[in-house]
Amino acid sequence: MTDHPITPPPELVQQWREQVPRYRDGGIGREYWLMARAAQWGADQQLKLDAEQIEQIAQAFQAGADHELEACCEWMRNQSLVTFNDRIPLLRAARRPKPPSLKEQALNDLADAYNADKIDDTTYENIRLALEALPDD
Repeated sequence: MTDHPITPPPELVQQWREQVPRYRDGGIGREYWLMARAAQWGADQQLKLDAEQIEQIAQAFQAGADHELEACCEWMRNQSLVTFNDRIPLLRAARRPKPPSLKEQALNDLADAYNADKIDDTTYENIRLALEALPDD
Protein backbone atom coordinates (compact mmCIF):
# COMPACT_ATOMS: atom_id res chain seq x y z
CA MET A 1 0.00 0.00 0.00
CA THR A 2 1.03 3.57 -0.56
CA ASP A 3 0.80 6.65 1.65
CA HIS A 4 -1.83 8.25 -0.58
CA PRO A 5 -4.50 10.04 1.53
CA ILE A 6 -7.24 7.76 0.22
CA THR A 7 -5.42 4.46 0.80
CA PRO A 8 -7.05 2.60 3.70
CA PRO A 9 -4.80 2.10 6.72
CA PRO A 10 -3.72 -1.52 7.38
CA GLU A 11 -5.81 -1.69 10.57
CA LEU A 12 -8.96 -0.88 8.62
CA VAL A 13 -8.14 -3.46 5.93
CA GLN A 14 -7.68 -6.07 8.68
CA GLN A 15 -11.02 -5.08 10.21
CA TRP A 16 -12.71 -5.54 6.83
CA ARG A 17 -11.06 -8.96 6.42
CA GLU A 18 -12.57 -10.00 9.74
CA GLN A 19 -16.01 -8.65 8.78
CA VAL A 20 -16.21 -10.05 5.25
CA PRO A 21 -19.00 -12.59 4.76
CA ARG A 22 -18.03 -16.19 3.93
CA TYR A 23 -18.66 -16.99 0.27
CA ARG A 24 -18.69 -20.42 -1.43
CA ASP A 25 -17.48 -19.18 -4.83
CA GLY A 26 -13.78 -19.65 -4.25
CA GLY A 27 -13.23 -16.21 -2.71
CA ILE A 28 -14.36 -14.11 -5.67
CA GLY A 29 -17.35 -12.75 -3.73
CA ARG A 30 -15.09 -12.08 -0.77
CA GLU A 31 -12.62 -10.14 -2.90
CA TYR A 32 -15.45 -8.15 -4.49
CA TRP A 33 -16.85 -7.30 -1.04
CA LEU A 34 -13.41 -6.08 0.11
CA MET A 35 -12.89 -4.03 -3.06
CA ALA A 36 -16.32 -2.44 -2.69
CA ARG A 37 -15.54 -1.46 0.92
CA ALA A 38 -12.17 -0.01 -0.07
CA ALA A 39 -13.67 1.90 -3.00
CA GLN A 40 -16.43 3.37 -0.82
CA TRP A 41 -13.95 4.31 1.90
CA GLY A 42 -11.69 5.99 -0.70
CA ALA A 43 -14.62 7.93 -2.15
CA ASP A 44 -15.63 9.07 1.34
CA GLN A 45 -12.06 10.22 2.03
CA GLN A 46 -11.95 12.16 -1.24
CA LEU A 47 -15.21 13.91 -0.34
CA LYS A 48 -13.71 14.86 3.04
CA LEU A 49 -10.63 16.25 1.30
CA ASP A 50 -12.79 18.20 -1.13
CA ALA A 51 -14.88 19.62 1.73
CA GLU A 52 -11.73 20.67 3.63
CA GLN A 53 -10.29 22.31 0.50
CA ILE A 54 -13.55 24.15 -0.13
CA GLU A 55 -13.57 25.40 3.47
CA GLN A 56 -9.98 26.64 3.14
CA ILE A 57 -10.82 28.47 -0.08
CA ALA A 58 -13.94 29.99 1.48
CA GLN A 59 -11.91 31.21 4.45
CA ALA A 60 -9.34 32.77 2.12
CA PHE A 61 -12.06 34.57 0.15
CA GLN A 62 -13.68 35.78 3.37
CA ALA A 63 -10.34 37.09 4.64
CA GLY A 64 -9.86 38.98 1.37
CA ALA A 65 -13.39 40.39 1.54
CA ASP A 66 -12.86 41.45 5.17
CA HIS A 67 -9.61 43.17 4.21
CA GLU A 68 -11.34 44.98 1.34
CA LEU A 69 -14.19 46.11 3.63
CA GLU A 70 -11.77 47.46 6.23
CA ALA A 71 -9.85 49.31 3.50
CA CYS A 72 -13.09 50.94 2.36
CA CYS A 73 -13.97 51.92 5.94
CA GLU A 74 -10.47 53.36 6.45
CA TRP A 75 -10.78 55.36 3.23
CA MET A 76 -14.11 56.74 4.43
CA ARG A 77 -12.56 57.72 7.78
CA ASN A 78 -9.67 59.49 6.02
CA GLN A 79 -12.00 61.59 3.87
CA SER A 80 -12.80 63.63 6.98
CA LEU A 81 -16.35 64.21 5.85
CA VAL A 82 -18.82 63.73 8.68
CA THR A 83 -21.37 62.11 6.37
CA PHE A 84 -18.90 59.35 5.43
CA ASN A 85 -17.95 58.57 9.02
CA ASP A 86 -21.60 58.34 9.99
CA ARG A 87 -22.17 55.76 7.26
CA ILE A 88 -19.36 53.35 8.13
CA PRO A 89 -21.64 51.22 10.35
CA LEU A 90 -24.21 51.17 7.52
CA LEU A 91 -21.55 49.99 5.08
CA ARG A 92 -20.45 47.21 7.43
CA ALA A 93 -24.04 46.12 8.00
CA ALA A 94 -24.76 46.04 4.27
CA ARG A 95 -21.58 44.13 3.40
CA ARG A 96 -21.65 41.71 6.34
CA PRO A 97 -25.29 41.08 7.17
CA LYS A 98 -25.97 39.15 10.34
CA PRO A 99 -27.59 35.73 9.96
CA PRO A 100 -31.28 35.64 10.91
CA SER A 101 -32.03 35.13 14.58
CA LEU A 102 -33.57 31.90 15.79
CA LYS A 103 -36.88 33.76 16.10
CA GLU A 104 -36.67 34.97 12.47
CA GLN A 105 -35.79 31.48 11.29
CA ALA A 106 -38.75 30.02 13.19
CA LEU A 107 -41.10 32.62 11.72
CA ASN A 108 -39.82 31.86 8.22
CA ASP A 109 -40.21 28.11 8.76
CA LEU A 110 -43.70 28.67 10.10
CA ALA A 111 -44.66 30.73 7.05
CA ASP A 112 -43.26 28.02 4.76
CA ALA A 113 -45.30 25.34 6.55
CA TYR A 114 -48.43 27.49 6.35
CA ASN A 115 -47.94 28.21 2.64
CA ALA A 116 -47.49 24.49 2.00
CA ASP A 117 -50.86 23.85 3.72
CA LYS A 118 -49.25 21.77 6.46
CA ILE A 119 -50.98 23.69 9.28
CA ASP A 120 -54.35 25.41 9.59
CA ASP A 121 -55.07 29.13 10.07
CA THR A 122 -55.66 28.97 13.83
CA THR A 123 -52.50 27.00 14.54
CA TYR A 124 -50.48 29.34 12.34
CA GLU A 125 -51.79 32.46 14.11
CA ASN A 126 -51.22 31.01 17.60
CA ILE A 127 -47.63 30.01 16.84
CA ARG A 128 -46.88 33.25 14.99
CA LEU A 129 -48.12 35.41 17.87
CA ALA A 130 -46.14 33.36 20.39
CA LEU A 131 -42.95 33.67 18.33
CA GLU A 132 -43.39 37.39 17.79
CA ALA A 133 -43.76 37.88 21.54
CA LEU A 134 -40.25 36.48 22.09
CA PRO A 135 -37.22 38.76 22.18
CA ASP A 136 -35.16 38.96 18.97
CA ASP A 137 -31.89 37.62 20.40
